[in-house]
Amino acid sequence: MEDKVSTMDRRPIGIFDSGVGGLTVARAIMDQLPRESITYIGDSANNPYGEKDISFVRDISLAHLDRLASSGVKMLVIACNTASAAVLDEARERYEKGMGIPVIEVINPAAGRAVNVTRTGKVGVIATQATVSSNAYEKAFSALVPVELSTQACPLFVEFVERGLTSGDEVLHTAEEYLRPMREAGVDTLVLGCTHYPLLAAAIGYVMGEDVALVSSSQEAARAVYRYLAENDLFAPEDGQPQHTWMTTGDPESFSALARRFLRQNVQAQHIEEIKGSVA
Repeated sequence: MEDKVSTMDRRPIGIFDSGVGGLTVARAIMDQLPRESITYIGDSANNPYGEKDISFVRDISLAHLDRLASSGVKMLVIACNTASAAVLDEARERYEKGMGIPVIEVINPAAGRAVNVTRTGKVGVIATQATVSSNAYEKAFSALVPVELSTQACPLFVEFVERGLTSGDEVLHTAEEYLRPMREAGVDTLVLGCTHYPLLAAAIGYVMGEDVALVSSSQEAARAVYRYLAENDLFAPEDGQPQHTWMTTGDPESFSALARRFLRQNVQAQHIEEIKGSVA
């Protein structure tokens, strides 16, 4: 039997997000694939996407994904649920079919994990209003197995995370209000359908109770990245030293402060590239 020829690939993984929430995906990838380099674009100037018109989200997302694709990445990760819902089909046509660059997103991996975890078939999804309105999770689950799906928009959760507020009475009171429909529906599995939400997992888990499994779209996206690289023998070489590039359309100082919280490491503002945040 012929030995398999290694095609290890030093090129970075490109990650796009509406701001800093996708850093939870970056962190999960860095944990699971510590030799991989990352090129990250966070569109903080236009955040939050959850309140934007879907056509705007589509256009701005494709503009930033084009930038990543032209930079020479080996994979594109759409680390924003709202952007994934708005642009996934076109992104796969443009980058996978048109350019040979695989596209990983956060919705389908999370739905797949939830199907494997649920015991009763009663699944909940919490997300931004735009993601909920898009019915993207309904579509993802319908392609797998029938489930009794409940969805809930939780707009203040993003604001809490970006303020560094992940505990306390205000967070718990808001979580109880948002999650009451999930508890009344009797879900046994809850998808955290926004990449900010993992930072609120303790509060969400406390309100939902220990019998409800939480599925992180960030962690599942990272696992999907790992699977693709493994199946296609595209890991960075073992002697690789990762080179991370962080870009934002917003203020580098603000991005740096939030990056320390999300990545659990220091990212100096002078090492963050500020880029144009409008649609050309």
